[in-house]
Amino acid sequence: MNHSEIFFDARYIRPGIHDGISRFSANLYSALARQVDLTAIISDEAQLESLPGGTKWVKLHSPTSALEPLTSLRLRKHHPKVVFSPMQTIGSLGRNFKLVLTIHDLIYYRHPKPPANLPFLVRLLWRPFHLTFLPERILLAGSDAVVAVSATTADEIRANRLTKKSVAVVYNAPERVLGLPKRERVEKSLVYMGTFMSYKNVETLIRGAGLNPEYKLHLLSRVAPTRQTELEALAATHGAKVIFHNGVTDEEYHALLDSATALVSASLDEGFGIPLVEAMERGVPVLVSDIAIFHEVAGPAGVFFDPNSPEDFAAKLATLATKPISAKRLRAQASKYNWDDSASSLLKLIQSL
Repeated sequence: MNHSEIFFDARYIRPGIHDGISRFSANLYSALARQVDLTAIISDEAQLESLPGGTKWVKLHSPTSALEPLTSLRLRKHHPKVVFSPMQTIGSLGRNFKLVLTIHDLIYYRHPKPPANLPFLVRLLWRPFHLTFLPERILLAGSDAVVAVSATTADEIRANRLTKKSVAVVYNAPERVLGLPKRERVEKSLVYMGTFMSYKNVETLIRGAGLNPEYKLHLLSRVAPTRQTELEALAATHGAKVIFHNGVTDEEYHALLDSATALVSASLDEGFGIPLVEAMERGVPVLVSDIAIFHEVAGPAGVFFDPNSPEDFAAKLATLATKPISAKRLRAQASKYNWDDSASSLLKLIQSL
Protein backbone atom coordinates (compact mmCIF):
# COMPACT_ATOMS: atom_id res chain seq x y z
CA MET A 1 0.00 0.00 0.00
CA ASN A 2 1.38 3.42 -0.96
CA HIS A 3 1.65 6.04 1.75
CA SER A 4 1.53 9.82 1.67
CA GLU A 5 4.14 12.01 3.34
CA ILE A 6 1.72 13.38 5.96
CA PHE A 7 0.63 10.87 8.60
CA PHE A 8 -2.34 11.50 10.90
CA ASP A 9 -2.56 9.63 14.21
CA ALA A 10 -6.09 8.20 14.09
CA ARG A 11 -5.60 5.72 16.94
CA TYR A 12 -7.81 7.77 19.27
CA ILE A 13 -10.92 7.08 17.20
CA ARG A 14 -13.36 4.92 19.15
CA PRO A 15 -15.25 2.48 16.92
CA GLY A 16 -18.96 2.65 17.57
CA ILE A 17 -19.50 5.68 19.80
CA HIS A 18 -17.24 8.73 19.67
CA ASP A 19 -15.90 10.55 22.69
CA GLY A 20 -14.52 14.08 22.35
CA ILE A 21 -11.02 13.15 21.12
CA SER A 22 -12.43 10.50 18.81
CA ARG A 23 -14.88 12.92 17.21
CA PHE A 24 -12.14 15.55 16.85
CA SER A 25 -9.83 13.01 15.20
CA ALA A 26 -12.39 11.63 12.74
CA ASN A 27 -13.76 15.00 11.63
CA LEU A 28 -10.40 16.75 11.35
CA TYR A 29 -8.94 13.81 9.39
CA SER A 30 -11.86 13.82 6.94
CA ALA A 31 -11.62 17.58 6.38
CA LEU A 32 -7.83 17.51 5.99
CA ALA A 33 -8.07 14.58 3.55
CA ARG A 34 -10.18 16.80 1.29
CA GLN A 35 -7.24 19.19 1.02
CA VAL A 36 -4.13 16.98 1.00
CA ASP A 37 -3.05 13.36 0.62
CA LEU A 38 -2.92 11.62 4.03
CA THR A 39 -2.02 8.34 5.66
CA ALA A 40 -3.86 7.29 8.82
CA ILE A 41 -2.07 5.62 11.73
CA ILE A 42 -4.56 3.17 13.25
CA SER A 43 -4.49 0.52 15.97
CA ASP A 44 -7.78 -1.18 15.03
CA GLU A 45 -9.09 -1.61 11.49
CA ALA A 46 -12.58 -0.78 12.78
CA GLN A 47 -11.33 2.81 13.10
CA LEU A 48 -11.34 3.01 9.29
CA GLU A 49 -15.14 3.01 9.39
CA SER A 50 -14.98 6.59 10.70
CA LEU A 51 -12.57 7.70 7.94
CA PRO A 52 -13.16 8.37 4.22
CA GLY A 53 -13.32 5.41 1.84
CA GLY A 54 -9.96 4.47 0.35
CA THR A 55 -7.96 5.88 3.27
CA LYS A 56 -4.30 4.85 3.23
CA TRP A 57 -3.20 3.44 6.57
CA VAL A 58 -0.53 1.80 8.69
CA LYS A 59 -1.29 -0.19 11.79
CA LEU A 60 0.51 0.22 15.13
CA HIS A 61 -0.15 -0.52 18.79
CA SER A 62 -2.85 1.22 20.84
CA PRO A 63 -1.89 4.67 22.19
CA THR A 64 -2.33 3.29 25.73
CA SER A 65 0.15 0.45 25.06
CA ALA A 66 3.46 0.16 26.90
CA LEU A 67 5.02 0.46 23.42
CA GLU A 68 3.86 4.07 23.03
CA PRO A 69 7.30 5.58 23.85
CA LEU A 70 8.65 3.69 20.80
CA THR A 71 6.02 4.93 18.35
CA SER A 72 8.36 7.19 16.37
CA LEU A 73 10.94 4.42 16.06
CA ARG A 74 8.25 2.10 14.73
CA LEU A 75 7.06 4.73 12.24
CA ARG A 76 10.50 5.32 10.72
CA LYS A 77 10.17 2.37 8.31
CA HIS A 78 7.09 4.02 6.74
CA HIS A 79 9.08 7.21 5.92
CA PRO A 80 6.63 9.94 6.94
CA LYS A 81 7.78 13.54 6.53
CA VAL A 82 5.25 14.92 9.03
CA VAL A 83 3.20 13.21 11.73
CA PHE A 84 0.24 14.97 13.34
CA SER A 85 -1.20 13.63 16.59
CA PRO A 86 -4.50 14.85 18.12
CA MET A 87 -2.89 14.27 21.52
CA GLN A 88 0.54 14.97 23.04
CA THR A 89 1.61 11.55 24.33
CA ILE A 90 2.97 9.93 21.16
CA GLY A 91 6.55 8.78 21.68
CA SER A 92 9.09 10.97 19.88
CA LEU A 93 12.20 8.87 20.62
CA GLY A 94 14.30 8.35 17.50
CA ARG A 95 12.04 10.21 15.09
CA ASN A 96 13.37 11.40 11.75
CA PHE A 97 10.27 13.38 10.72
CA LYS A 98 8.47 16.56 11.76
CA LEU A 99 6.02 16.08 14.66
CA VAL A 100 2.97 18.17 15.56
CA LEU A 101 1.28 17.52 18.91
CA THR A 102 -2.08 18.70 20.28
CA ILE A 103 -3.22 19.99 23.67
CA HIS A 104 -6.96 20.27 24.14
CA ASP A 105 -6.95 21.87 27.57
CA LEU A 106 -5.14 22.04 30.92
CA ILE A 107 -8.20 21.12 32.98
CA TYR A 108 -6.69 18.09 34.65
CA TYR A 109 -3.89 20.10 36.20
CA ARG A 110 -6.60 21.92 38.14
CA HIS A 111 -8.89 18.89 38.54
CA PRO A 112 -6.56 15.84 38.56
CA LYS A 113 -9.13 13.08 39.10
CA PRO A 114 -8.82 10.71 36.09
CA PRO A 115 -11.84 9.79 33.94
CA ALA A 116 -13.25 6.46 35.07
CA ASN A 117 -13.31 4.97 31.55
CA LEU A 118 -9.51 4.97 31.16
CA PRO A 119 -7.46 1.76 31.50
CA PHE A 120 -6.19 1.04 35.03
CA LEU A 121 -2.51 1.70 34.21
CA VAL A 122 -3.37 5.07 32.63
CA ARG A 123 -5.47 6.04 35.68
CA LEU A 124 -2.60 5.00 37.95
CA LEU A 125 -0.19 7.36 36.17
CA TRP A 126 -2.77 10.12 35.66
CA ARG A 127 -2.40 11.97 38.97
CA PRO A 128 1.43 11.93 39.08
CA PHE A 129 1.51 13.21 35.49
CA HIS A 130 -0.75 16.15 36.37
CA LEU A 131 0.97 17.16 39.60
CA THR A 132 3.52 19.24 37.70
CA PHE A 133 3.98 20.64 34.19
CA LEU A 134 7.38 18.95 33.84
CA PRO A 135 6.13 15.78 32.03
CA GLU A 136 4.10 17.97 29.66
CA ARG A 137 7.13 20.13 28.90
CA ILE A 138 9.23 17.02 28.19
CA LEU A 139 6.60 15.65 25.79
CA LEU A 140 6.19 18.94 23.94
CA ALA A 141 9.97 19.37 23.69
CA GLY A 142 9.94 16.36 21.36
CA SER A 143 7.71 18.16 18.85
CA ASP A 144 8.26 20.73 16.11
CA ALA A 145 4.98 22.57 16.71
CA VAL A 146 1.97 22.44 19.00
CA VAL A 147 -1.73 22.73 18.22
CA ALA A 148 -4.34 24.06 20.66
CA VAL A 149 -8.07 23.70 20.00
CA SER A 150 -8.85 27.22 21.22
CA ALA A 151 -7.14 30.57 21.69
CA THR A 152 -7.87 30.25 25.42
CA THR A 153 -5.86 27.03 25.64
CA ALA A 154 -3.09 28.51 23.47
CA ASP A 155 -2.84 31.44 25.90
CA GLU A 156 -2.63 29.01 28.86
CA ILE A 157 0.14 27.03 27.13
CA ARG A 158 2.17 30.21 26.68
CA ALA A 159 1.37 31.56 30.17
CA ASN A 160 2.62 28.32 31.76
CA ARG A 161 5.66 28.19 29.45
CA LEU A 162 4.92 24.63 28.37
CA THR A 163 6.84 24.95 25.11
CA LYS A 164 9.12 27.25 23.15
CA LYS A 165 7.73 25.87 19.89
CA SER A 166 5.10 27.70 17.84
CA VAL A 167 1.51 27.21 19.04
CA ALA A 168 -1.25 27.30 16.42
CA VAL A 169 -5.01 27.30 17.02
CA VAL A 170 -6.94 24.57 15.19
CA TYR A 171 -10.49 24.98 16.43
CA ASN A 172 -12.68 22.15 17.52
CA ALA A 173 -15.99 22.12 15.64
CA PRO A 174 -19.33 20.32 15.60
CA GLU A 175 -20.56 17.76 13.14
CA ARG A 176 -22.71 19.80 10.79
CA VAL A 177 -26.36 18.77 10.40
CA LEU A 178 -27.93 19.55 7.02
CA GLY A 179 -31.41 20.99 6.76
CA LEU A 180 -31.80 22.18 10.33
CA PRO A 181 -35.49 22.65 11.22
CA LYS A 182 -36.92 26.02 12.19
CA ARG A 183 -37.70 26.25 15.90
CA GLU A 184 -41.50 26.13 16.07
CA ARG A 185 -42.20 25.44 19.74
CA VAL A 186 -40.19 26.78 22.65
CA GLU A 187 -40.99 25.31 26.05
CA LYS A 188 -39.84 26.41 29.48
CA SER A 189 -37.07 23.86 29.52
CA LEU A 190 -33.30 23.92 29.93
CA VAL A 191 -30.85 21.41 28.45
CA TYR A 192 -27.50 20.37 29.92
CA MET A 193 -25.20 18.15 27.86
CA GLY A 194 -22.04 17.13 29.71
CA THR A 195 -20.60 14.93 32.39
CA PHE A 196 -21.25 15.11 36.12
CA MET A 197 -17.66 15.54 37.29
CA SER A 198 -17.30 17.99 40.16
CA TYR A 199 -15.86 20.86 38.10
CA LYS A 200 -18.90 20.71 35.81
CA ASN A 201 -20.76 22.29 38.74
CA VAL A 202 -24.19 20.86 37.93
CA GLU A 203 -25.26 21.76 41.46
CA THR A 204 -25.55 25.45 40.51
CA LEU A 205 -27.86 24.52 37.64
CA ILE A 206 -30.10 22.53 39.98
CA ARG A 207 -30.20 25.26 42.62
CA GLY A 208 -30.88 27.83 39.89
CA ALA A 209 -33.68 25.68 38.48
CA GLY A 210 -35.18 25.63 41.97
CA LEU A 211 -35.42 29.42 41.77
CA ASN A 212 -37.26 29.03 38.44
CA PRO A 213 -39.76 26.25 39.24
CA GLU A 214 -41.68 26.83 36.00
CA TYR A 215 -38.66 25.45 34.09
CA LYS A 216 -37.68 21.81 33.63
CA LEU A 217 -33.94 21.05 33.69
CA HIS A 218 -33.02 18.16 31.37
CA LEU A 219 -29.73 16.42 32.24
CA LEU A 220 -28.91 14.34 29.17
CA SER A 221 -25.71 12.39 29.79
CA ARG A 222 -25.24 9.07 31.53
CA VAL A 223 -24.74 9.42 35.26
CA ALA A 224 -23.57 6.97 37.93
CA PRO A 225 -26.42 5.80 40.21
CA THR A 226 -24.78 7.21 43.34
CA ARG A 227 -24.25 10.60 41.67
CA GLN A 228 -27.84 10.65 40.43
CA THR A 229 -29.16 9.90 43.91
CA GLU A 230 -27.05 12.74 45.30
CA LEU A 231 -28.32 15.21 42.71
CA GLU A 232 -31.93 14.05 43.07
CA ALA A 233 -31.73 14.82 46.78
CA LEU A 234 -30.39 18.29 45.99
CA ALA A 235 -33.21 18.88 43.50
CA ALA A 236 -35.81 17.82 46.09
CA THR A 237 -34.30 20.16 48.66
CA HIS A 238 -34.48 23.13 46.29
CA GLY A 239 -37.76 22.28 44.58
CA ALA A 240 -36.17 21.94 41.17
CA LYS A 241 -37.83 20.03 38.34
CA VAL A 242 -34.97 17.87 37.06
CA ILE A 243 -35.20 15.08 34.49
CA PHE A 244 -32.35 12.57 34.23
CA HIS A 245 -32.20 11.05 30.74
CA ASN A 246 -29.15 8.85 31.35
CA GLY A 247 -28.05 9.11 27.74
CA VAL A 248 -29.90 10.22 24.59
CA THR A 249 -29.64 9.55 20.87
CA ASP A 250 -28.62 12.37 18.53
CA GLU A 251 -32.26 12.64 17.44
CA GLU A 252 -33.48 12.95 21.04
CA TYR A 253 -30.76 15.49 21.82
CA HIS A 254 -31.72 17.66 18.85
CA ALA A 255 -35.44 17.44 19.64
CA LEU A 256 -34.84 18.54 23.24
CA LEU A 257 -32.60 21.38 22.04
CA ASP A 258 -35.08 22.59 19.45
CA SER A 259 -37.82 23.04 22.05
CA ALA A 260 -35.61 24.39 24.86
CA THR A 261 -35.42 27.92 26.19
CA ALA A 262 -31.64 27.54 26.38
CA LEU A 263 -28.71 25.20 26.60
CA VAL A 264 -27.09 25.74 30.01
CA SER A 265 -23.75 25.06 31.68
CA ALA A 266 -22.33 26.18 35.01
CA SER A 267 -18.96 24.57 34.36
CA LEU A 268 -15.98 26.04 36.19
CA ASP A 269 -13.48 24.84 33.57
CA GLU A 270 -13.68 23.71 29.95
CA GLY A 271 -11.42 22.93 27.04
CA PHE A 272 -13.89 24.13 24.42
CA GLY A 273 -17.68 23.80 24.46
CA ILE A 274 -19.05 21.81 21.52
CA PRO A 275 -22.61 21.75 23.00
CA LEU A 276 -22.62 25.56 22.85
CA VAL A 277 -21.85 25.51 19.12
CA GLU A 278 -24.41 22.75 18.51
CA ALA A 279 -27.09 24.79 20.28
CA MET A 280 -26.24 28.09 18.58
CA GLU A 281 -26.25 26.39 15.18
CA ARG A 282 -29.87 25.41 15.84
CA GLY A 283 -30.78 28.94 16.95
CA VAL A 284 -30.94 27.96 20.63
CA PRO A 285 -29.63 30.51 23.20
CA VAL A 286 -26.75 29.50 25.46
CA LEU A 287 -26.82 30.49 29.14
CA VAL A 288 -23.37 29.62 30.45
CA SER A 289 -20.62 30.28 32.97
CA ASP A 290 -18.73 33.53 32.85
CA ILE A 291 -15.41 31.86 31.98
CA ALA A 292 -12.88 32.72 29.28
CA ILE A 293 -13.42 29.73 26.99
CA PHE A 294 -17.20 30.22 26.89
CA HIS A 295 -16.70 33.89 26.02
CA GLU A 296 -14.42 32.77 23.18
CA VAL A 297 -16.88 30.18 21.86
CA ALA A 298 -20.19 31.99 22.34
CA GLY A 299 -18.91 35.55 21.90
CA PRO A 300 -21.62 38.23 21.61
CA ALA A 301 -24.30 35.55 21.20
CA GLY A 302 -23.86 34.16 24.73
CA VAL A 303 -25.56 35.03 28.01
CA PHE A 304 -23.15 34.64 30.93
CA PHE A 305 -23.65 34.20 34.67
CA ASP A 306 -21.53 33.75 37.78
CA PRO A 307 -21.18 29.94 38.06
CA ASN A 308 -21.09 30.21 41.85
CA SER A 309 -24.41 32.08 42.03
CA PRO A 310 -27.74 30.31 41.41
CA GLU A 311 -29.34 33.73 41.88
CA ASP A 312 -27.36 35.18 38.98
CA PHE A 313 -28.32 32.15 36.88
CA ALA A 314 -31.99 32.83 37.64
CA ALA A 315 -31.65 36.54 36.86
CA LYS A 316 -29.90 35.93 33.53
CA LEU A 317 -32.51 33.32 32.60
CA ALA A 318 -35.15 35.98 33.10
CA THR A 319 -33.33 38.27 30.64
CA LEU A 320 -33.82 35.71 27.88
CA ALA A 321 -37.55 36.41 28.06
CA THR A 322 -37.15 40.19 27.94
CA LYS A 323 -34.09 40.39 25.67
CA PRO A 324 -34.13 37.33 23.38
CA ILE A 325 -31.06 36.49 21.31
CA SER A 326 -31.85 36.28 17.60
CA ALA A 327 -31.37 32.98 15.81
CA LYS A 328 -29.44 34.89 13.12
CA ARG A 329 -26.86 36.06 15.66
CA LEU A 330 -26.58 32.61 17.20
CA ARG A 331 -26.07 30.87 13.87
CA ALA A 332 -23.54 33.47 12.74
CA GLN A 333 -21.44 32.77 15.84
CA ALA A 334 -21.70 28.99 15.36
CA SER A 335 -20.57 29.29 11.73
CA LYS A 336 -17.12 30.43 12.90
CA TYR A 337 -16.33 26.84 13.89
CA ASN A 338 -16.12 24.40 10.99
CA TRP A 339 -13.82 21.52 10.10
CA ASP A 340 -12.72 22.82 6.70
CA ASP A 341 -11.33 26.01 8.25
CA SER A 342 -9.71 23.99 11.02
CA ALA A 343 -8.10 21.66 8.48
CA SER A 344 -6.80 24.67 6.54
CA SER A 345 -5.21 26.06 9.71
CA LEU A 346 -3.54 22.71 10.40
CA LEU A 347 -2.30 22.36 6.83
CA LYS A 348 -0.84 25.87 6.91
CA LEU A 349 1.09 24.92 10.08
CA ILE A 350 2.33 21.64 8.55
CA GLN A 351 3.50 23.37 5.39
CA SER A 352 5.45 25.90 7.45
CA LEU A 353 7.64 23.24 9.08
